Amino acid sequence: MRAHNYIMQNFQKSYSDRNPEYRKRVSLWRREGTITIMEKPANIARAHALGYKAKESFLVARVKVGRGRRKRRTPSGGRKPARNMMFLSPHTSLQSQAEIKAARKFAPLEVLNSYWVGEDGNYKFFEVILVDLEKEPCVKLQRGRAFRGLTHSGRTHRGIL
Repeated sequence: MRAHNYIMQNFQKSYSDRNPEYRKRVSLWRREGTITIMEKPANIARAHALGYKAKESFLVARVKVGRGRRKRRTPSGGRKPARNMMFLSPHTSLQSQAEIKAARKFAPLEVLNSYWVGEDGNYKFFEVILVDLEKEPCVKLQRGRAFRGLTHSGRTHRGIL
C-alpha cells in the first residue's frame, strides 16, 4: 500500500470512531470563523489526489456551512398563501456552496477542488483548494469555475457526473 492510502484510512478511522481528538478538532472549528486559511490541509492525501501542491500559489481554506434546510427570506407583503414558501431547495450541494463562499472571499484566486473534512450537528466543514493563476501559469483553469458549477461538486449537483 502507498503512504497516501494509510493516511486516508487513518483519517476515515478517526471519523468513524469519533475519537476525542476528532471531537476536539471539530469543536475548535465550530468556534472559528466561517472561512479559515490553513497552512497545510488536514487530509493531505485527499488534497494531493485533488491537485494540491505544496507551493505558495496554492491556498487551502476551511469553510463552515450550515447543515439542514436553507431558510429563505419571508416576503414582506402579499396574500398569506404566497408567504408560506419559507424553505426552498437551492439546487446546489453544501460542498458547492462552500466553494462559492471561498471564491467570493478570495476573489483573485480560483477554486481548484474541495473535499469534506468533518461535520457536527449544526455544520459541515469542507476544505477548498484555491490556486493563484498568475503565480501558477501551468494550471489551466477557467475563471469563475465555482459560480458556474464547473468544479467536481458543481458538475455532480448539475447531473453531469
